[in-house]
Amino acid sequence: MRKVAIIDLGTNTFNLLVASVNGDGTYQIIHSGKLPVKLGEGGINQKIITPAAYQRGLNAIGEHFRTILLHGATEVFAFATSATRNAVNGQDFVNDIKNLFGVEVKVIHGDEEAELIYLGVRQAVQLNSENVLIIDIGGGSNEVIIGNGNSYHWKKSYDLGISRLLQLFNPSDPISSAEVKSVEKFLEKELNDLAEPMKQFAPSMIVGSSGSFDTYRSILTAAKVISPNGNPSVEIPLDEYIKLHNHLISTTKEQRNSIPGMDPMRVEMIVLATIFTHFLVKKFGISRMMQSAYALKEGAVWRMINSNN
Repeated sequence: MRKVAIIDLGTNTFNLLVASVNGDGTYQIIHSGKLPVKLGEGGINQKIITPAAYQRGLNAIGEHFRTILLHGATEVFAFATSATRNAVNGQDFVNDIKNLFGVEVKVIHGDEEAELIYLGVRQAVQLNSENVLIIDIGGGSNEVIIGNGNSYHWKKSYDLGISRLLQLFNPSDPISSAEVKSVEKFLEKELNDLAEPMKQFAPSMIVGSSGSFDTYRSILTAAKVISPNGNPSVEIPLDEYIKLHNHLISTTKEQRNSIPGMDPMRVEMIVLATIFTHFLVKKFGISRMMQSAYALKEGAVWRMINSNN
C-alpha cells in the first residue's frame, strides 16, 4: 500500500498529514498533527524569517520526519506558504530543508494555496449547488474563496494573516473598543474588492478551515454548545459564535489561556482572528457558519490522487 506524507509549512504551524492511498483513488488518514513554529514572529512585515523562527522551523521539520518514518511513508510532499514565499531568506530556508532532510519544498503562490484549501474543504463539508464563502485565517495570509460543491467561482489570498496584524496593530491586553474599530476600518479598506463577488455570488454561509475555526469548535464543544461527533466538519450556531466573539475580545491573554477548549497556540492570535471572522459575518449578512477540519494538506492529497499535478 502506498503511504504518502504532506507537510504544510504554514506561518503559525507546520502541519503534517500521513495517508495510505488506495488503488481506487481514495485515501485513509493515518496521522494528522501540527507543531507550533511561529515562522513569522518578529519579522513577517519586514519580509524576513528571524534566526529563532528559522531554527524552530527546521526543528519542526525534523520532528515531523520522525513521525513520517514511524508511519512508514515513502513519499513526502511539502508546501510552503506566505511567510516563506515573502521572506528574503525564504529560499535559504527551503534549501536548508532540502540539504538536511532530502525533501523538495514547493513554495506556492496564494492562488494555489486557495485552490488546495477549497479542495480540502470540499471533502469535509457536504457542499451542494449553493454558494458558500470559504475562509482560511493563517498567520501570513488569509485565503478567501467563493464556490460550491462543483467548483469555485472566485478566490484570492490576502496578506492579512494574524501574525501580520499582530505586529501591525500590537493591540492592548485586553484589546480596546477603539482598537477593534481600527482593525475593522483597516479590513474594510483591504477587503474592498471582495464586495463585488459577494454581491454577484451571494453566499449566505461561511465555512472556516483554519486553526482559528478549529478553536471556535473546540471551545464551544467544551462548553457543550456543540456535540462532539468525530466528523471533519460541524455547524457552529451563529448566535453562539457571536457570543464567543464578544467574550474573546473582552479577555486578557491570561483569561483566554484558562478557557476550556482553547488551543494554547491560539491564545495570542484568536482575538484578531475572531475580529476578522466577525467582520465578514457582519458586513455580508452571513446567516450560517461551518467549521472544516480539512484544508490545504487534505486538498493536496486529493489533487495528487486525482490529477497529474
